[in-house]
Amino acid sequence: MFNTLDDLTPEQRVLVRLDLNSPVEDGEVQDNRRFDRHAETVRELADAGHRVVLMAHQGRPGGDDFVSLEQHADILTDHVGRDVQFVADTYGEVAIDAIESLSAGEILLLENTRMCDEELPEEDPEVKADTEFVQTLAPHFDAYINDAYSAAHRSHASLVGFALELPAYAGRVMETEYEANSSIATREFDGQVTMVVGGTKATDVINVMNNLGDKVDQFLLGGIAGELFLRAAGHEVGFDLDGMDFFDDQWEANRETIEALLDERGDQIKLAVDLAYEDDTDERGEIAVANITTKDRAYLDVGTMTVDEYEPIIRDSEAVFVKGALGLFEDERFATGTVGVLEAISETDCFSVVGGGDTSRAIEMYGMDEADFGHVSIAGGAYIRALTGAPLAGVEVLTQD
Repeated sequence: MFNTLDDLTPEQRVLVRLDLNSPVEDGEVQDNRRFDRHAETVRELADAGHRVVLMAHQGRPGGDDFVSLEQHADILTDHVGRDVQFVADTYGEVAIDAIESLSAGEILLLENTRMCDEELPEEDPEVKADTEFVQTLAPHFDAYINDAYSAAHRSHASLVGFALELPAYAGRVMETEYEANSSIATREFDGQVTMVVGGTKATDVINVMNNLGDKVDQFLLGGIAGELFLRAAGHEVGFDLDGMDFFDDQWEANRETIEALLDERGDQIKLAVDLAYEDDTDERGEIAVANITTKDRAYLDVGTMTVDEYEPIIRDSEAVFVKGALGLFEDERFATGTVGVLEAISETDCFSVVGGGDTSRAIEMYGMDEADFGHVSIAGGAYIRALTGAPLAGVEVLTQD
């Protein structure tokens, strides 16, 4: 296990990696739950008298969301309740001067790490530790803290290099996310373990199902993966229509795995019994899966009968894990599935983890209380890797002796 902030010597100069990657609309960075979560770590460090220097990334080179972190500093200031200074440099003279000028309790955010050429290529930690980026910055710090669990599956310089050059610690987000997201593999549950599986990235969740079959008693399916499993079961769904690009490629890539899962673990897998669509009056329509003879429309949610079947399974569970939405919940007409299962989880005395930024957004969007869930993850790719048992480079370097 890694060291945490509880093990940190007081009043040090600390380099802290956050994940503040956010949606950007018309050039404006959007506030989101990541700022609030990371603010807890930043505030704790500043209150303890550390000189706090923050690193983060935004977008990828060439993308519309590849922008400076100047706006991020302003948003983070609001969440931390302390001024977060910003410098438009990462490891040049301007950045070093700003770092050396910090007083106890002050906070500085460096420029977007992905504006450094040595940050992005996926390479071994030892290679990243030897970059000019790491070798220039590291001597100016007493400790490195990684709080960016949601980016921990990347072997980038700011995520793996500094941990080999400085005493390394996990921030509060890293600590809580790792514990919750790895619990399905590490914890023993006496009662039923249920996983809600949905979303658009069927390949990811199918790999999760394949990996966790011995740990999960019931899989409740919806979304793209749900339709692909229905297709494998002989129903006329899970096909791309004109203008669609969700199903056919993922079907070809995963058909053998899906068919094997249904054959070997069919009693664990619950499929939708009805699906919802937009009818001719732009309202929500529903149809029983058994009555679908050809796919001539897009299905945007599981139906009400499906929710009625899924809810008692959730309420009888000791642990429930969620990966992916069951429908297009951003449209209130097609939120029934996602909101129905989330409300059932929130009302059940069970251990629960809701993973993935999109799904967790539904909690706030539909007025549910995050406190009613065991853990609401802000991670996407890292959550998937944790569920499939794959290593996380940013975590592995924290656990090295």
